[in-house]
Amino acid sequence: MEPNERPAYFDLQSRPIANATKIKILETAVELFSQRGFSGASVRDITGEVGIKESSLYKHFKSKDEILETIFANFRREADKMLPPTEHLDFIARSMSLTEFLERGIANFLDHMRVPIHRKIWRILYNELFRHPTARRIYRMEILERSVEVMAAVFEKMMQQGKMKPFDARPVAMEYEHASMTLILEYNLRMAENESTEPLERQIREHVRFFSAMTSA
Repeated sequence: MEPNERPAYFDLQSRPIANATKIKILETAVELFSQRGFSGASVRDITGEVGIKESSLYKHFKSKDEILETIFANFRREADKMLPPTEHLDFIARSMSLTEFLERGIANFLDHMRVPIHRKIWRILYNELFRHPTARRIYRMEILERSVEVMAAVFEKMMQQGKMKPFDARPVAMEYEHASMTLILEYNLRMAENESTEPLERQIREHVRFFSAMTSA
């Protein structure tokens, strides 16, 4: 992990020395959880990699579960940046075409995925979907549901302005987002296998063009 990723990702409010140790614990946990799964990496594994005693870890985190919760809390914040701010939706609907809006979303997603720690945490999230309730909640409510909610709000505003055909905005948003999530899963699988993502990036853009052609007024 690049050193300059630390303050941007794990923005912890504590003393500088404690902060540095916490960050190292979190970085190590991300690496181990992404490789071995949450249950496959113990506190002893984490402290061994960090170079501290187990008692030192418990000065910063109550448990391994709290480490995972902290990782997910930071991930939620970063994933949310892929979506447009709610207060800007009116401006976006007025100033962009549907294609421009969707292409901006693709750019935001690709920027997000270029950060190595994001890719590792996506892997943790997928690994834990059927084992950890926080992972399920994030994926269902904060990735799927929130993305549909924001997209439906934008589509509704674009329909009111005559930029999109008149549909029920929420089902249309679900059609777009659920197909997008399938492509994102395949994108992450390719990244995990060190395969080229160029074919997937082309498919994602084709998805945007097709959806725009079908729904634009």
